[in-house]
Amino acid sequence: MNTKAGPALIAALDDDIDRLLTAEPEVREDIPDSVHQMRVATRRLRSVLRSYRKVLRRGLVDDMRTELHWLAGLLGVARDAEVRADRFATLLEEQPPEHRDAAERLVTDERAKYAAAHQEVLAALDGDRYAALHGRLADWHDRPPLRRRHLKDEAGTVFSGVLRDDFHRLQRLARTGTELTGDERIEHLHEIRKGAKRLRYCAEAAVRVLDGPAEELADRAKHLQTVLGDHRDAVEAQEAIRSRAVVAAARGADTSGYDELAEIEADAAQKALDEYPAAAAFLKHEYGSKALRKTQRHKKSERHKKSERHKKSGRHKRSRRPGKK
Repeated sequence: MNTKAGPALIAALDDDIDRLLTAEPEVREDIPDSVHQMRVATRRLRSVLRSYRKVLRRGLVDDMRTELHWLAGLLGVARDAEVRADRFATLLEEQPPEHRDAAERLVTDERAKYAAAHQEVLAALDGDRYAALHGRLADWHDRPPLRRRHLKDEAGTVFSGVLRDDFHRLQRLARTGTELTGDERIEHLHEIRKGAKRLRYCAEAAVRVLDGPAEELADRAKHLQTVLGDHRDAVEAQEAIRSRAVVAAARGADTSGYDELAEIEADAAQKALDEYPAAAAFLKHEYGSKALRKTQRHKKSERHKKSERHKKSGRHKRSRRPGKK
């Protein structure tokens, strides 16, 4: 484990840069889920740069984050269409014959949007702007723009301080907006989701330094992000269905199939929303409290028990091998 902030942050950033650059060839080949992986890697690196910006040279970091934002935006158009296409394909399999036409049209529309967006991504990857970004990322590998005065700071102190700030930021978000309704509530929950994602990435970057507590916080933030992500996906799917229904209605077509699909997505959104309070419950505790570490201790205990069972099982199996005594 790196005990100084400089080497520890270099190791974390190297992992993120590797993820991003490794995903590029797969995106070019249009391998399933590759766009998602490159988008996550891009967002993750951008988020970590933001969280740990106090340890980095801000001007260079801000420029890099701008370019990563541009890349994530391109990938996001393709990824969102891919998610909706897969989601509607699943709905198609579950629908009675009278509603399948609507689901088939939705799948066709979203796959066409994905194909067009993927071509835009490929054009960008072949362009000068991405070439410059790629070159800078390669330069940053092992040599990110660290502030010299923080190079020899204790890694535990620096990483814990950054993680505390992101935790408190998410706490404040979750404690506000409870009076909001409708679209304002949806957008506020989306901001909470983004805050959870930032905390998750910040915590995952700190696992090598802070070990169990950072891993536990990352797990909790990831769960909150997933719950609110499910909510957001259902809301956006419902909006896409409603938009397609408007087009169908303008042609005088029957929209009952679209109405049924929209109701299914509304139910899915509500189900995710019902899970939100439990997923966000960890934010009621103070940063570093024993309540946040309780589950981690339980996990370690379970892992230890599982390991012991595995060892005993292995000894038992070895004792029964032919020719062994």
